[in-house]
Amino acid sequence: MHKMGCALCGSEIIYLEKEQLLECVVCKKTVLANAKCENNHFVCDSCHEMDAVEYIEHTCLNTQAKTLVELTVELMRNPKVLMHGPEHHFLVPAVLYTLYANTYEKKSELAEKLEIIKERAKMVPGGFCGQFGCCGAGVGTGIFMSVLLSTSPLSENSWGDAQLMTARTLEALGKLGGPRCCKRSTFQALVSANEFLKEKFNIVLECGDMKCEFSELNSTCSSTRCPFI
Repeated sequence: MHKMGCALCGSEIIYLEKEQLLECVVCKKTVLANAKCENNHFVCDSCHEMDAVEYIEHTCLNTQAKTLVELTVELMRNPKVLMHGPEHHFLVPAVLYTLYANTYEKKSELAEKLEIIKERAKMVPGGFCGQFGCCGAGVGTGIFMSVLLSTSPLSENSWGDAQLMTARTLEALGKLGGPRCCKRSTFQALVSANEFLKEKFNIVLECGDMKCEFSELNSTCSSTRCPFI
C-alpha cells in the first residue's frame, strides 16, 4: 500500500464528475465510485481502510496517551494509515473518545463506544469533502458528540449540540480552504472539537502542539497557508 496517491501504484488520483461502476483491484467487487488513479486502479473504501481501522481501534484501546496530538501522530505515523483516506473519518472520533475516556476514567466503556463509532464512520465514504461539501473529519466530530451524549434523532438538547459540534468544525475547515488534506483536516477537527467541548461542557482534553510532519508526502500541500506547518 502506497502512503500517497493510489494505494496500489502511488500514481495521482483522478476525481470523477459522475460516479461510475468500478471494480476494486483488491477484493474484485464492483461498486459506484467517484475516483480512480491515472492507471485506472480503483481500491474501494473497505479495502483502503481495512487494516488501518483495525490498527486505530487496537491502539486506542491500549494507549496511555495523555494528549490528542500524541495519539493522533502515533496513529498517522503507521504505514497502515495513508496520507489521505476514509480511515481519518474513524480516526477523529476515535481519538476524541479515547482521550475523553482516559481523562475522565471512562476506560471501561471505551471498547463498546469505539465499536459504535467505527460502524458510523464506515457510512462516510472517501471523497466526501469534495463530493458533498462536508469533510469526513468534521462529520467525525459530530459522530463523537452523538456517541458521547447518547443522541438519537428524537433527542432534544443533545441533538442540537451534535449539529453545533459538526458546524464548528466544518466552518473552521472551510476557512482553511482546499485542496483537501486529511492530515490538516484531522488536526483542525480535533482543535475545533476540543474548543467546543471546553466552552459547552467544561470538558478539557489536553491537546498538545499540533504540528504536521507529513507535508512532504502530500503533493498538494497548502504549505504556508496551513496553520500546522
